[in-house]
Amino acid sequence: MKTFKFAETSVFLHNQDLPNLLDHNGEIGVDTETTGLNLSRDRLCLIQIGVSKNECHLVQFEKSELEKESRYKNLISILKDKKIKKIFHYARFDLAVIRKFLKVNCENIFCTKIASKLVRTYTDRHGLKDLCKEMLEIDLNKSQQSSDWSASQLSKNQIKYASHDVIFLFELKKKLHEMLGRENRLELSEKLFSFLQTRVDLDLSGWMDSDIFSH
Repeated sequence: MKTFKFAETSVFLHNQDLPNLLDHNGEIGVDTETTGLNLSRDRLCLIQIGVSKNECHLVQFEKSELEKESRYKNLISILKDKKIKKIFHYARFDLAVIRKFLKVNCENIFCTKIASKLVRTYTDRHGLKDLCKEMLEIDLNKSQQSSDWSASQLSKNQIKYASHDVIFLFELKKKLHEMLGRENRLELSEKLFSFLQTRVDLDLSGWMDSDIFSH
């Protein structure tokens, strides 16, 4: 395990599994980094687990180790735990990658991108960078988004970028939840979050680019 410090955030990089116990207060921020965005071709390289704005854990995957699910017991356990709220940004892709490579169906989901589309109807900009800038007054540096996440040694800039993809999700979720309540769209958002597993089924079965509900 390697430890990094960025401002007030401690980031722990693991090349095997998460520690046995994480103090997550009932919710975690989750993100993934992959070799690309094609579910048929590209593989999982990194999972980020944020437990607060001040603590983030990264689990790095080697290609030869991905099939050894027993190596990631603690990670799989926390992802499977229905009592823990998992906060994603664009959960659809991350859930599909987690399902494909770790054989985990994550439940109890909050997706900041879906929530944003439901309540920030005054804009078509729903990226994480846009949300952080407007709602938190934080300007994220996304320059490492398209970089080699399969490298055996990640750069300090990659690690900082990866942590920033999860540590701000808690505050975004809180603000978006309040907006959903204000606009009477909480129930609708929960239905959409629940539907994500079906959307993942479609994506992994070959209907990624199809609108199954279209005429």
